[in-house]
Order: sequence, then C-alpha cells, then structure tokens
Amino acid sequence: MSRGVADIAPARLALLNGGTVASATLTEGLAIDFAQLLCAAVPGIGTARLERMRALEAAGITKRMALAAQLLLEANVDLAQLQTHASDTVRGWACFAIADQPGLTLPQQLAALRPLADDGHFGVREWAWLALRPRLAAHLLEAIALLAPWTADPSERLRRFACEALRPRGVWCAHIARLKAEPQLGLPLLQPLRADPAVYVQDSVANWLNDAAKSQPDWVRSLCTQWLQDSPVAATARICKRAQRSIS
Repeated sequence: MSRGVADIAPARLALLNGGTVASATLTEGLAIDFAQLLCAAVPGIGTARLERMRALEAAGITKRMALAAQLLLEANVDLAQLQTHASDTVRGWACFAIADQPGLTLPQQLAALRPLADDGHFGVREWAWLALRPRLAAHLLEAIALLAPWTADPSERLRRFACEALRPRGVWCAHIARLKAEPQLGLPLLQPLRADPAVYVQDSVANWLNDAAKSQPDWVRSLCTQWLQDSPVAATARICKRAQRSIS
C-alpha cells in the first residue's frame, strides 16, 4: 500500500474517503482515495470523470489536486459549497478550481481565495498558495502590489500567505527565476514583516530569504544587517538568524 494507507485504521480511512472528517496529518491527506472522495463530495460528477480520476491514482498529489479541480470546473460544480466542505482536501480542490477558473482576473482570484488562505486547516492554507502561485509568478509585479496590503492584515495566516506564495524557490512548486536573480523585488512583502510577532510568519520570511541566499547571499547578508540595525527586536533577530542558516 502507498501513501501511508497501511498506517491508518480502516474506519478512519473510510471517514476520510467519505469526506466527513478533515485529515489530521500529512500522511492522512496523502492516503485519501481521490476518486472515492470525489464521488462522495459530488455525487453527480459522473462515471467518466471518476474513471479519469482513478487513472491518475499513482500520480503525485499536486497533479491529482489539479485534475480534481479540472473535473469540478467541467461539471460546473458550485465552488462556494465546496469551500465550506468538511474535507480539507475538497476545500483544497476549490483552491485549484478558483486558480484555474476562466475569466477571473488576478484580483478576483485573490479575493475568492482569501477565505481559503485564512482557513483553519494547515493543508488548505498550503493548497491556496500552491494553486495560485503559477498565476502570481506569471504576473509577478502585479502580484506583489496586490499582496503587499495583506502584510498588514490582522490574520497571521494571510500575512504568511503574502510571503509564502512568492518564495523564490518554495516547496513542491516551480522556482521563480526572476526572484532568484532579483530578490529585492520582494521587499514590499518582506519589509513590513521583518518584526512580525507570529512565529508562523517569521518562519516564512526567514525561508523566503534563505531561498534568496542560495543565489544572492550578499544581498541577504546586507538586508539582515540593515534590519538588525533598524529593528533590534527578538523577532527580527530570529528571522535573520534563520534566513542566513545556509550561508557559509
């Protein structure tokens, strides 16, 4: 068995596949049978679409998330209902569907994704930025301008999204070549968060800069020196220490 299925009790797995509970761990999320969940969440999705989902069973989870979203859009499913579904995976499908929905401008997509970026489940928050990242990267300067106000949001989850979505290298996603070469373009997102009180946000800022340090270490050193002078607080010190962990 793959994706940790053997480590999950059958009764628990049945609940996950039936969409009645949220996953508690990454292992549980990876173990879900997408075809079973799709059938349970959208009973009218159709046999042909379920077969297409089953055919991709062995693929990576990001590919399966994208296909699920494509099937939902083809079937004209009401995405608003899916955004409040009990299953975090279904809410993740909604993230990808919003990112792929034809006719939406980038501001409209960000507005639609905002509640999902602020979701109470860690997995949904990750799917939110992963789903929209290709569009954000393709319209980089516009994306930075649109996300800059999010850095002042009361929600630490939305502040973190503003930073995490455009990490130069990121996790489970394509790199953004322009930010690897010109990390200074990200300053409108980084500067307001240099002393953020939330560890969740601090870690994202530090990881953003650690990404940048792999191609532009001198820039990261200089920025951290400036930040420590301008903002001599514990949060900034923690960010800068973690940001430079890969610099020899």
